[in-house]
Amino acid sequence: MATTAHRRRPELAAFLRSRRARVQPADVGMPPGLRRRTPGLRREEVAQLSGVGVTWYTWLEQGRPINASAQVLDAVARTLMLDPPEREHLYRLAEVPFAPIPEGLSRSVGAEVQGIIDALDPLMAVVYTSRYDVLATNTAYRDLFLVPETVRIGVPNVLWTLFTISQEACPVVHLQRELPVMVATLRSSYGRHVGEPAWEDFIRALSQASPYFARLWASGAVAQPGPRVKTFRHEAVGELRMTSQSLSIDGMPEARIVVYTPEDERTRERVALLREHRQRLWPVAEEEATEIIREWNTRNPAL
Repeated sequence: MATTAHRRRPELAAFLRSRRARVQPADVGMPPGLRRRTPGLRREEVAQLSGVGVTWYTWLEQGRPINASAQVLDAVARTLMLDPPEREHLYRLAEVPFAPIPEGLSRSVGAEVQGIIDALDPLMAVVYTSRYDVLATNTAYRDLFLVPETVRIGVPNVLWTLFTISQEACPVVHLQRELPVMVATLRSSYGRHVGEPAWEDFIRALSQASPYFARLWASGAVAQPGPRVKTFRHEAVGELRMTSQSLSIDGMPEARIVVYTPEDERTRERVALLREHRQRLWPVAEEEATEIIREWNTRNPAL
């Protein structure tokens, strides 16, 4: 541990010096001044603009073993005009847990990601945020989950749907086993968003809509996402035992592709049958599902 820290500090010093050198006084609303022997801002200017002491910032840039808080690093990052990858790099070098800026998190997926999940058909695939908001789905996923009651609920969020849908319409079997794990996974993500209005409003509203969610949330259980075998039901083909696997997406730190693969041969055959007939329990227009997701993301701009 000490050896790693010893190696990171010189890298941190070099990184800060290089970023400081590229920011001109005019970039931050300062007069150019006279007799600048080096390009970019001076150390004292970075300290002043960041609201930290000159000595402290000098020690930080010299790679001395001083502690830095996330708030101070954010202030320095703003002064040095760091982009998201550079900000994350600064955190790593300073050995401070990295938290993405909520405003910078994507609320939609590009054509490349949509193409990937479409190509996975007949496997069910969906893009979730860390709050279980649905950003994109493929046809196989919609075959199973896009039922009329889901559309009437009008909230493309898996947790909200599962806690408010009727038992008869719900495609997930063993809810009493699955929901506690999902809520515990939600709480592990919530730690990065405590106090954010969008998250606090979501937790409060779902707690009011579902006393069961409120009880699970109050338990304080925490879990990390991971592969799980889940059982679903479809009126046309019966039960499906599927293994869920999460895949990260470059540039979307709090979103993930979740793919469901058949756990046994019987499920594999039933999934193939679903694709062959492409039948839903009820005819729901693809455009209607897309519009629900679009409206939800418009109303909830931050995760």
